[in-house]
Amino acid sequence: MVRKLAIVVAALCCTALRPAAAAEITDIAGRNVEVRAPVGKVILGEGRLLYGVAALDTADPFKRVVGWRDDLIKNDPDTYATYRAKFPKGDTLPTFGGAKEGTFDVEQAISLHPDVVIMNLEAKAATEDADLDGKLAAAGIPLVYIDFREAPMKNTERSMEILGQLFGEEERAREFNRFRAAETKRVTDVLAKAAPAKPDVFIERAGGFSDDCCLSFGNENFGAMVEIAGGRNIAGTLIPGTFGTVNPEQVIAADPDQVIVTGANWQASVPGGAWVGVGPGADTAEAERKLAALMRRPAYQGVKAAGGNDVHAVWHQFYNSPYQFVAIQQIAKWLHPDLFADLDPEATFRQLHERFLPVTYRPGYFVSLAPKT
Repeated sequence: MVRKLAIVVAALCCTALRPAAAAEITDIAGRNVEVRAPVGKVILGEGRLLYGVAALDTADPFKRVVGWRDDLIKNDPDTYATYRAKFPKGDTLPTFGGAKEGTFDVEQAISLHPDVVIMNLEAKAATEDADLDGKLAAAGIPLVYIDFREAPMKNTERSMEILGQLFGEEERAREFNRFRAAETKRVTDVLAKAAPAKPDVFIERAGGFSDDCCLSFGNENFGAMVEIAGGRNIAGTLIPGTFGTVNPEQVIAADPDQVIVTGANWQASVPGGAWVGVGPGADTAEAERKLAALMRRPAYQGVKAAGGNDVHAVWHQFYNSPYQFVAIQQIAKWLHPDLFADLDPEATFRQLHERFLPVTYRPGYFVSLAPKT
């Protein structure tokens, strides 16, 4: 034990003493960006990038962060509270609005003298329209794009590699990616061998967040997760991009076998809303009650999934994190319970926390309605 501790301390010391050197990084947007790495001061243009950062800077996920967007605080307050309890520095960091909303304060960002600004790919068009990239470049601050949201099944592995390059944690990033790939194969290998029939699935994005129905996913993000998990995403042929809307009549006509609603704690944005509050430490009984209420809307009248209670809710923030493989396991278990009777997505997520994250796992990320007999 003493020897193991000495090795860990030595490794940390070596990382801390590693001098920064010029490095060219090809980001997710295909841009070649010169950065002095490992970086010491980072602005996170998306607060939920902390999900990936924490897997690399596990001892202190805020140690490089000098500013961040306020979306994690607003859209995932339970995770933020868990991190804040252990790392109070999170409460002292300057916060930013979003580039897409036009509220990212570039002058404030420059004043913090970061070594790099990291943005999610979705912000690229808005960043360029507002010339934020040009202003940062004029101040000698590189901007790097990664992606856990627009095409996460395509870009997550490379995005973690980029974070590893920036932080001087390349091997840690490779270790995370190996774990992610191995856990995904626990689903795909079984499906490849069994070749089961694919149930029709409708994913409702952020059900109950607003009165509108029904936001969903095309062939990426949760849409791709459904396909990988052995289902057929009915919105895949209706939505040309990653995100879009399916009208209630289309849901009724498709008559899905299973419905999966994404949910989270959105009390800050929609107080007392109809959203399903799954996530760390969630009140699952309340989440089930609200999920059942959503199935009474017109879009689900006469739909076989709602009639048989083949209805589930999954943590929305899987859509914007490198943890999608956990959702894939749970969806596979919902769609093919006999094939995946021994698969335990909760145990997988707990193992992810134990191996890579600095906070303790708290269940509450998934709920299902009791089947009707």
